[in-house]
Amino acid sequence: MRVATIERQTKETQIRIELNLDGRGESRIGSGVPFFDHMLTQIARHGFFDLIIDAKGDLEIDAHHTVEDLGICLGEAFKKALGDKAGIRRYGRATMPMHEALASVILDFSGRPFLVFNVGLPKAKVGEFDTELVEEFFVAFCNHAGVNAHVNLAYGDNLHHIIEAIFKAFARALDEATGLDPRVEGVLSSKGKLE
Repeated sequence: MRVATIERQTKETQIRIELNLDGRGESRIGSGVPFFDHMLTQIARHGFFDLIIDAKGDLEIDAHHTVEDLGICLGEAFKKALGDKAGIRRYGRATMPMHEALASVILDFSGRPFLVFNVGLPKAKVGEFDTELVEEFFVAFCNHAGVNAHVNLAYGDNLHHIIEAIFKAFARALDEATGLDPRVEGVLSSKGKLE
């Protein structure tokens, strides 16, 4: 079973995540940040991951700590669920439309974290959600999952559509990269290790 449970307790957040990589896209997500819950639901549904998230954060300040710490925990959950990464495809890519927006995400579960974020979101809000937190989430995820990620926006006008296209592309790329390929013996690396 490629599953993981991660818990994080700080003075700013209390988080518990349960992840099943080989799920059906079912989720129960509660972070106290409604728009972000909607984006995390996209990861589960479009990546076919079963995902339970219970999070409480210092939202009276803002959503920064909650979103960043969820990126940390979700990254740790993927890293733990993948174990030694034997048999996975390692690489994943997806381009997804959302109305007028088109975004692509390319991933490498190399063990060496790096994020390229070519999106250029303005400092604005979608509902009560600060758009600058999108990049914060991906930085935290990459650093803790050991993922090299390239997130690119081709075009788009509506901020909700842009962010949702990114998260759907992320989900599909995750599904591909973490999927098992019977042709892969051990790990997909000439070094024999992914780290």
